[in-house]
Amino acid sequence: MSMRTFKGYHRPDGTIGVRNHVLLLPVEGIANRVAENVAHMIKGTLDLRHPYGDLQFGQDLELLFRILIGAGSNPNVAAAIVIGMEPVWADRIASGIAETGKPVARFAIGHVGDLATIEHVARKAQEFVYGASELKTQDAGLGDLVFAVKCSESDPTNGLAANPIVGNVVERAVASGATVLFGETSELTGAEDLVASRIKDHAEREKFWRLYHEYVDFIAGQHADLLGSQPSQPNIHGGLTTIEEKAFGNIAKIGQVEITGVLDSAVRPKGKGLWFMNTSGAAAEALSLFAAGGAVISVVPTGQGNIIGNPLMPVIKLTANPDTARTMPEHFDLDVSPALRQEISIAQAGDQLLDLLLRVAGGRVTASEVLNHNEFVPFKLFRSA
Repeated sequence: MSMRTFKGYHRPDGTIGVRNHVLLLPVEGIANRVAENVAHMIKGTLDLRHPYGDLQFGQDLELLFRILIGAGSNPNVAAAIVIGMEPVWADRIASGIAETGKPVARFAIGHVGDLATIEHVARKAQEFVYGASELKTQDAGLGDLVFAVKCSESDPTNGLAANPIVGNVVERAVASGATVLFGETSELTGAEDLVASRIKDHAEREKFWRLYHEYVDFIAGQHADLLGSQPSQPNIHGGLTTIEEKAFGNIAKIGQVEITGVLDSAVRPKGKGLWFMNTSGAAAEALSLFAAGGAVISVVPTGQGNIIGNPLMPVIKLTANPDTARTMPEHFDLDVSPALRQEISIAQAGDQLLDLLLRVAGGRVTASEVLNHNEFVPFKLFRSA
């Protein structure tokens, strides 16, 4: 399995990308307009609009910096342009991205205005696109991949087939040296002991418990009835009636792999293996955090159907629900319902998914890319000041 290869972009920091974006990165939501206008003008650029930044503070601001620096540092990004209202925050984010060795520029709108800034950004973007277009792909192996796994709109077909198929691929990929991220902190409730038992390092296991309890204690502190959110309405409609049922199906997608370590949100893993990242269960938020942590592809098994995509990385969606595969075919890259009907084995379906994973790494576009699903949603902790 370690001989399976694809053609990837070898970045200066040693990471391997599977796409080659020139990124336009607003620091604050108010800078979105400049990024959007330049993206319309300059082919080959990707604008990463978001609503945050203004008057964030403390841990919330530090998380935003991690997300934006992580987005620009993602191996799928060839070059980045940071656009802010004022230079201080833009400089910090650009400096963090520059540590990867890729080309980075920053522009401030304050005391310049939109029109002049658009011209400056557009000219630099044109230069970066020229440079990115000359980068060549080189051989890379399964063990070079960093990918994430995240289930969404789950139903019993996830736990019975789709998630175990993903787990089969995770087992083989990690054995070949790949790095895999998973999370969904609150959705582990009921199976959190099993996750903790897979973390062999004591300090990492204690970190998991701290992050887990902080997350679920905050939810409990709101005195809210989460039925309808966890499990969600699609979960309930599909037949999952408790968070415990959802949790046990959820962890099927990491197979039987030992967990190497535990990451806070939007933090890169320190080595290979399977890593837990503290994320919400919301697909767009979780995928954005995984991308900021260096994932270059995400694999999303879904039962009731999710149309999610991500601008930074291709999202491979699969379903084992035959009704979902029939009614929403344009949103799926792989129909694994034959495994649910026991027409093929979990391992055989895993072969199909692994083959697709490497083809996408080599440049095959996914359904979410074709349909322009680019949901970038940074995670936010607090109210703004």
